[in-house]
Amino acid sequence: MASPEVERYDMDVAIDGFTLKVEDETQPTSFVYPQDASDSGEEADYSAEWGFTLERLYRLGVQFYRDNNGKAIQQTYTDKLRLVALMRQVTHGAYSVDVLPEVGALDVIGSDRRKQWQALGDLPKYGAMSAFVCRLQQVCPTFRPWVEAHRREEDELERLRLDEEEQKIQVQNESKHQELLLEESQRQAEHEKLQQERQRLQIKQALNAQTANQFEQYSTARYPDDTSKQQTLVKELQEQHFQQYMQQIYLQQQIQQQRQLREHQQLQKRSDEELRTQLSTDQINIIKDFTTTSASGGTAVSPELTVMEDDEEIEDQDREGTGSDRRNSSDQEDDSPLIANASMWTRPQITEFKDLVRKDIESVIKVGRGETVTVRVPTHEDGTCLFWEFATDSYDVGFGLFFEWTIAQSNTVSVHISDDSTDDDEEEIDEENIEGSDQDAERGGRRSRGKNRPPTDEIIPVFRRDSHMEVYAGSHVYPGRGVYLLKFDNSYSLFRSKSLYYRVYYTR
Repeated sequence: MASPEVERYDMDVAIDGFTLKVEDETQPTSFVYPQDASDSGEEADYSAEWGFTLERLYRLGVQFYRDNNGKAIQQTYTDKLRLVALMRQVTHGAYSVDVLPEVGALDVIGSDRRKQWQALGDLPKYGAMSAFVCRLQQVCPTFRPWVEAHRREEDELERLRLDEEEQKIQVQNESKHQELLLEESQRQAEHEKLQQERQRLQIKQALNAQTANQFEQYSTARYPDDTSKQQTLVKELQEQHFQQYMQQIYLQQQIQQQRQLREHQQLQKRSDEELRTQLSTDQINIIKDFTTTSASGGTAVSPELTVMEDDEEIEDQDREGTGSDRRNSSDQEDDSPLIANASMWTRPQITEFKDLVRKDIESVIKVGRGETVTVRVPTHEDGTCLFWEFATDSYDVGFGLFFEWTIAQSNTVSVHISDDSTDDDEEEIDEENIEGSDQDAERGGRRSRGKNRPPTDEIIPVFRRDSHMEVYAGSHVYPGRGVYLLKFDNSYSLFRSKSLYYRVYYTR
């Protein structure tokens, strides 16, 4: 009895969020493979394009597909069937009833998956991998950027691993080098010890040869009938003579070293005296030139120069001139020594800088609201250039650099805290020069000269710095002997205090 023919028709069914369209099953299902998908089992070289081998790229693709299915991947029902069939082809090979038994008549999805798998035929493993990668790239364009990001991450991990191995090798090499140096120093010490013992023995033998007859005669006279006591006495006398001789040698060496040290100290002292004398002469010449030039320019100058000698140091205390017409002073050239421009830069390692500065409690200062902190750094006699670095927590702070032409009594760095009103009372401002000039509200400070204070030059004007975002650093070549004034201005802030991290040092 012949089975009745079932009428086939098109039907749309929504399953798992996909629209399933059952078409006429009499039409064969076709599958288009990539060009290299039909290669005979040889792995295609994808390293040049993707940075991974085909097998590694396939595993990444499966991971991406499973993690993003239904999210970043928007695929049709047919695409999903093809991707699942390709994964089974890679895992199990060609379709077999033993692997996937016959499905039921009502299992539409299972039937479609079986048909897609059967359509792959004898597609080799690496061909199925290549087809899966190509299909996934077509379905989800974000797959390639994801693979590239994964490749960069692996490259960075590999670089870190290589760096770590290189550091380990460097540490091992340094350890071996230190061990070799230690062994070499020990061998050198042993060699020197043996050399000293050899020299001592030679000296002792030479001394014994010189005093043998004398000591033998003395021992014979002391113990005429006892030979053993004579030999013992000769040995004791020779040992005492040797010790006395070595003590004299050591004493002479100490006297010679002390004499050399005194000569070096005297030479250094003489050199310092010549330098101080030359520096004092240059300062006096500068003052004379300043007086002569100012007088010729129409300003009568009556300098009061007091020279004091304290430990052979000449100190210039007051260098101030009074003029009848100060309004024309801005048109005259400044006859003080030329001051080079300062260099300033920033660097982003602010956390490491703060951790380093915190180790020194005196290098962390709290700048209160409305206050100005002045760090006074005297020039060092062995230095030629000043360097500074600073940073703050959470908020910015004003910073400026000034140079005070005075000779400090010591090289100690000091910190002075004052509020804005106190500075205004203590400093005398040239009001006529301030009138008509536009003051920047963010500068937080201005150049001033106290009535009874040494001359002070402005090197860097006070401006607000974003020191809470990066480390501010700078340097300046010494213009001469004096005191640098590093001003940290918080006078513009009425409500917030600032935590300041700073350090200063000089170079030769």
